[in-house]
Amino acid sequence: MSHVFGRHTKGQIPMAVRGKGIYLYDANGKSYLDGSGGAAVSCLGHGDADVINAIKTQLDTLDFAHTGFLTSQPAESLADTLITHAPEGLDRVYLVSGGSEAVEAAMKLARQYMLEIGQPKRTRFISRRQSYHGNTLGALGTGGNMWRREPFDPVMVSASHIAPCNEYRDRDAGESIEDYGQRVANALETELLRVGPETVIGFLAEPVVGATAGAVPAVKGYFTRIREICDKYGVLLILDEVMCGMGRTGTFFACEQDDVRPDIVTIAKGLGGGYQPIGAMLCTGAIYSAIENGSGFFQHGHTYLGHPVACAAANAVVTKLTDGGLTTQSAKMGAYLAKALDAEFGQHPHVGDIRGRGMFRGLEFVTDRQTKAPFDPDQKLAARLKVAAMENGLICYPMSGTIDGRHGDHVLLAPPFICTHDQIDELVGKLSTSLADVL
Repeated sequence: MSHVFGRHTKGQIPMAVRGKGIYLYDANGKSYLDGSGGAAVSCLGHGDADVINAIKTQLDTLDFAHTGFLTSQPAESLADTLITHAPEGLDRVYLVSGGSEAVEAAMKLARQYMLEIGQPKRTRFISRRQSYHGNTLGALGTGGNMWRREPFDPVMVSASHIAPCNEYRDRDAGESIEDYGQRVANALETELLRVGPETVIGFLAEPVVGATAGAVPAVKGYFTRIREICDKYGVLLILDEVMCGMGRTGTFFACEQDDVRPDIVTIAKGLGGGYQPIGAMLCTGAIYSAIENGSGFFQHGHTYLGHPVACAAANAVVTKLTDGGLTTQSAKMGAYLAKALDAEFGQHPHVGDIRGRGMFRGLEFVTDRQTKAPFDPDQKLAARLKVAAMENGLICYPMSGTIDGRHGDHVLLAPPFICTHDQIDELVGKLSTSLADVL
């Protein structure tokens, strides 16, 4: 009997004992193609010798130094590299241990910034329906995943939510993509005026929505308009790239493809590639200066901030993503993945939409392509697809509640960037077999 408190209390899951390349192996010797990189984490695959050696080397010199007393060279180096490749204006890096921590840090910094500049009435956040920003109470409360939020609503800091930018589901007949993008972006201004713009700290959004909606990118011009609205009302634009950043969509930061400059951005998952738990919040020089020239102290912190070993691992990962060309590889192989998915599922009677960017792709399932009607939630399509895929040697990321938190099903694919053409074909083939088994 296991004493591990797992994610689910019913049933047993296989025990992983080894990883190599894009495959994981269980205690019985069965192999699984890691088609979702866990949860869009394993960008380099498993067993990368360079990252492992970086961790070992760091442990030989310094295992831990509390950031209340000391900094470390791995942390300084990682921050320098991230800012070198970051969108214009971002100037400081706050290193944490994961995505939820990064979002919590962003929210607390944003609130403290408003206090430092003399705007204490700003206490609200706005985000989008069908968004997900983490599982801690602050991040969960700001997110728009209603199924995850519901049990904890009474004890969470809550945000208001506007419509997502989901062209497949929400663009009106006869409405151009550009007009649609402007319409849903303008919902932010409408909400600001409803609650009082002087009460709002920031707008939080994923450039490409991940787990909750299934790799949904914004349409062209959407974030340009969002940036204009934020600037007009003095609201901070906080972009959550925990899942979609670090080369996953084919550029190092996902927001590069939307040509938008955030005030704060959060990253994690691919930053450590699964080799160490690490995340980060990046902010502009203006935000940092407000703290530096004000109270001089950010009222936040965790024990494992800027952990030297985690930073050493991330340095090795980021070097491969940038100088090593793996972000470019993500874009290249992502294009191949998109073509393979379209060839296999483009005319499938129960695949309504194939979407995403780079090595971050989603398929949304429907009972009818014309009406876009979802499957009955009681059929538990996503849960059954996960089981079938595991039986067929494929790890993927199916989820239900795609449309409103209850209705709709999709599968998210986020394989390692090192995939070959043959391995992508294997992934698509196993997914096709698994979907056929379920349907």
